[in-house]
Amino acid sequence: MSFSRIQEKLKILADAAKYDVSCSSSGSKRANKNKGLGDSSGMGICHTYTEDGRCVSLLKILLTNFCIYDCAYCVTRKSNDIKRAAFTVQEVVDLTINFYRRNYIEGLFLSSGIFKNADYTMERLVAIAKKLRLEENFNGYIHLKSIPGASDELMREAGLYADRLSVNIEIPTKSGLKLLAPDKNHHDFIKPMTKVKNEIIKYKSEKKLIKSTPKYAPGGQSTQMIIGASGESDFQIMATSNHFYKNYNLKRVYYSGYVPISYDNRLPQIGTEVPMLRENRLYQTDWLMRFYGFEFNEILNTQHQNLDLDVDPKLSWALRNIHLFPVNINTADKRLLLRVPGLGLTSVNKIVNARKFRQLNFEHLKKLGVALNRAKYFIECASMYGYTHQNLTPLQIKTNILNNSTSKFRKTISPQLTLFS
Repeated sequence: MSFSRIQEKLKILADAAKYDVSCSSSGSKRANKNKGLGDSSGMGICHTYTEDGRCVSLLKILLTNFCIYDCAYCVTRKSNDIKRAAFTVQEVVDLTINFYRRNYIEGLFLSSGIFKNADYTMERLVAIAKKLRLEENFNGYIHLKSIPGASDELMREAGLYADRLSVNIEIPTKSGLKLLAPDKNHHDFIKPMTKVKNEIIKYKSEKKLIKSTPKYAPGGQSTQMIIGASGESDFQIMATSNHFYKNYNLKRVYYSGYVPISYDNRLPQIGTEVPMLRENRLYQTDWLMRFYGFEFNEILNTQHQNLDLDVDPKLSWALRNIHLFPVNINTADKRLLLRVPGLGLTSVNKIVNARKFRQLNFEHLKKLGVALNRAKYFIECASMYGYTHQNLTPLQIKTNILNNSTSKFRKTISPQLTLFS
């Protein structure tokens, strides 16, 4: 096939893949032992990021944008009047190798519309990964999108050649999926996730006994949800994330704000895009759940169903639980220190190590790099002077922090506003 035709396909299918943000490569380790191409190290591959943090270092394409489904939120739905294209298995292999040799990419992120049926599509995705590994001796990062409804046999084979697998659950709730994608079945999303989880558990147990056990999806599995398409609250979204983290051992959940692409009374109107700040708040909440010891229902609950856009979720939680503060920086345990606004993982570890040798005051905290502009309202230490919260109300603390913030999202709070309006 001519170069111009391949170029046209690439333009169409790379553009169609831009709506999938779950292309992180961290967590995989695939050493280059046979003088092959590429190397996926323990911390993932080299990345280039857009301004909003999305990874663009992988060759990120769809195998095809033909699809048998008509999901209202999807640009590749079968009823949409768009240019269609499809790569062959060999074309994707050749593109990956050629792009890698030119140092354009460090790996492959491959997804696809579903054509014919789930297994027919998944077979081709697996064939690409298998050719790259066995025929091209490619050791770089490969992320394959699992096709909902694919057989257990194909999911097992996929994990032997891919570093990470992911199946997008698309809509956070079953009711939302039924409304916007009535042809799809929620169970079809869960089936491949369950198989991958079980295979990873099996691999880890067998590896302890047999060192030569083939690696299975060393980067684990992830998923992605579209937010803002079907009206779910942040509470519902994070409840779904919490369920998948706890029951399917997911490495990551990605949140993609819905971009209105069609006139449909089931969907938000064109021009009403989900604010990037909402995505950011969801990721911050996700981070608190995974690394800071928060349960999702501490941050969100039936009385507080949506995240505050003007302050981050940890500060919002602290203001709602002001009775737990101030925290003594010299005696509090690590779990409680991690709940102090302005104290991150690095700062807390420095504090825990430093206080073994002396009582810490505010000057010490400054030298440790603590963000005192926030933390000062929630801590006490060995200083006889310095910052105190001085019995300020939560609203006053919030107002002070926002008025002194340098964030581009800063909002000044009027004293007349209620705390969580």
